[in-house]
Amino acid sequence: MPQPTPDTRIRFALHPAHPPAVTATVTGPRSAEAQVALAARGFRDTGAGFLVLARIDREEPYYTQQAAQELQHDYDVGIEPALQEEIDTEWAWGDHPMTHLTREEIRQVSATAQQIHDDIAAGRLKIHLHAHDGWTTVAVGTYTDGHSVHLHGEDHLRQFALGYDDEAEAVAEFHRLHSVAVRPGPAPATELAAAAAHTPPTPHRAPANHDSQATVREAPPAARVHTADPRVGEALLESFFETNPDWWKVRTWSDEATVACHESLAMRVEFDHEARHRRDVAWTVAVYDSPVGERLWHATASATTPIDLVQTLLDSLTSNEPRWGPPPTGGALRPIDATRTLLEARWTQTSSARYVAWQAPDGSSSLHLNTYAAENPASQLPAWSTIGGTDPNRPYWAIDLSAAVTPDILAHLTDHLAACAPPAPRRTGTPSLPATPTSATTTTPARPRRH
Repeated sequence: MPQPTPDTRIRFALHPAHPPAVTATVTGPRSAEAQVALAARGFRDTGAGFLVLARIDREEPYYTQQAAQELQHDYDVGIEPALQEEIDTEWAWGDHPMTHLTREEIRQVSATAQQIHDDIAAGRLKIHLHAHDGWTTVAVGTYTDGHSVHLHGEDHLRQFALGYDDEAEAVAEFHRLHSVAVRPGPAPATELAAAAAHTPPTPHRAPANHDSQATVREAPPAARVHTADPRVGEALLESFFETNPDWWKVRTWSDEATVACHESLAMRVEFDHEARHRRDVAWTVAVYDSPVGERLWHATASATTPIDLVQTLLDSLTSNEPRWGPPPTGGALRPIDATRTLLEARWTQTSSARYVAWQAPDGSSSLHLNTYAAENPASQLPAWSTIGGTDPNRPYWAIDLSAAVTPDILAHLTDHLAACAPPAPRRTGTPSLPATPTSATTTTPARPRRH
């Protein structure tokens, strides 16, 4: 006897803004029942008409396939082609730190880390203290049922280290093991890509302007428009070659990177196809005084840098105006020239003995000048750094530039940052203050390499 056709449909697709997160759209008379079944498999309702599966181990395609196989008997299940390609792709874990584990054992480690992450996010596990043991982050916390644990590792590598029946004993032992490195509360969040994928998109509206009829350009905060998906970078690189015929492509011997070389042989841009983590350098720009001369300046961008900022950097190289070559007469770049736009956008400037920093009103991004590196180019330290977030030691993304960078290259980036970060609110009759910094940016953990 033929089986009845399922009357409720589930359609799985890659998240349009945060791949490889997966969306599930449900239609039909049993939608509520299907949503409960998806929630039991890790999908969360975003309130935007679809559910999202976003994991810290970037294994959403694998777990979507498992869910599809389990639900296909009760529902009409479909998978979009781009997601199916991800599901069918074999990945190797050659760079995984736990090299002694099999593929399934690695997934078990990630599943435990995901459960810990979910317990913390749901309030079932409260973190009391954290520390850095010289290799990774460690923490101590207590579950709502009363038992306490020591945790070891970050993101998809976090695991249980020790268990305790008494909270006081767990905290005391944590202090004994890590002494002066102990800090209160949980460590700064690093698994932000999953949180961003679960957040429904909201339209950006230009602020009202009653004094002028001029059109206000709308742009989202720069730190909120970034991805570590290498396909986005590859698409940008291909577009770069199509629109700039005076640049030609060079493949490296390992095929892990592509180099764009200008016909003058004095400018090079390298894109690393394997870079995915926020600490990985995905883009490297180098400018020389001649095809066989000394390097004048260079810049790097991390894998999680907003793609529109990377495009701004590339566009500044290809502008009709001269933007490369020896720095102009007058010595080093003056901060006031490169940061005037930021000050006009009411970014906050602070100074210390070695650094000058400019921070966006909403805390989403900042610019840092290392005065020592600026005065000592031979140190090879980056003089200028644009970062996502507030902590230059743990940025969500970063673009670093050497001391001799051409002034208008940096000005090009700061103009873009000033236009993208939302302005600080103004109050009638009182001086305005910078908005409270928020960690609105996202990062994407490292993903295994394609086989």
